[in-house]
Amino acid sequence: MNKRYLIYLFTVLVANTHVLLSTEVPYLTGRVNDYAGILSDSTRNSLTETLKEHEIRTTNQLVILTLQSLEGENIEDYANKVFNEWKLGQKDKDNGILMIVVPDERRMRIEVGYGLEGILTDLEAAAIISKIMAPAFREGDYDGGISEGINALISILEGREMPEIANTGQGGAFSGESHFSDFESPDMPLSARILMGGFIFGILGLFTAMGIINPGAGRFLYFFLIPFWATFPIIILGLKGALICFLTYLIGFPAVKLFIRRSAWYKKVKEDIRTKGKASIGGFVFSSGSSGSTWSSGSSGSRSSFSGGGGSSGGGGASGSW
Repeated sequence: MNKRYLIYLFTVLVANTHVLLSTEVPYLTGRVNDYAGILSDSTRNSLTETLKEHEIRTTNQLVILTLQSLEGENIEDYANKVFNEWKLGQKDKDNGILMIVVPDERRMRIEVGYGLEGILTDLEAAAIISKIMAPAFREGDYDGGISEGINALISILEGREMPEIANTGQGGAFSGESHFSDFESPDMPLSARILMGGFIFGILGLFTAMGIINPGAGRFLYFFLIPFWATFPIIILGLKGALICFLTYLIGFPAVKLFIRRSAWYKKVKEDIRTKGKASIGGFVFSSGSSGSTWSSGSSGSRSSFSGGGGSSGGGGASGSW
């Protein structure tokens, strides 16, 4: 194994674990916060009325934010920060949803509050992004893409069927015949595999464990680690073993997290993060990440009469690009 290649892999892993510079959280001006200026006046007014009527019917609080750029910040981390600073949704229900669109970076995300994760799944949010919003954005139709995306969200939240996104993401990439016998094994002595395996899986395992036990950034770490679990195990296990390892991670992470989130200590950590802004687990201190701005929607003297209701999000939802 080329030493320079190993050094490169290590550098990539370490470089991607640093904390990115924080983009400032803007003021919450209403249900539609079009800071990028991509929506027409008629669409902004129509969306505001649609979201207001849905909130009256269900108490769910849906808010739209558009920004020209995140200046390099990860959209999942930023969306969670904005959601929790704006405190979207009712405090006892956590029934808020934040839709972010960043035209200059061609990225978007639907961030879902704790209380709606069982109604609007990550798969459904991803389908709305990829099947409804992204095609419209590629044509430059931000009015239509955001409006149709909001209509799809409301339909799901109010119990109506969405046949255009049903069964999306099932099958597809791994359907068809697999030829595992064609995969090669890594050309490395057993002793080297053990040493490199301890290093690689030690780091990946640590960050995976942190993602599982951290209610605040678990979703972000899950998606963040996907490319590393997809590539680094190839060095130790070969293509076949790496594929099995990768699939185990994709399924095992959410399964374990779903299991432990019912435990008393996990609920306590989640509550501490929500009420105190941080929690300690085994010597590690986790925070909500919402302390980077001096303004929140619940403060007095706000520049808008619209504000969040005290809800929070743990990172549920989906992201996409176009």
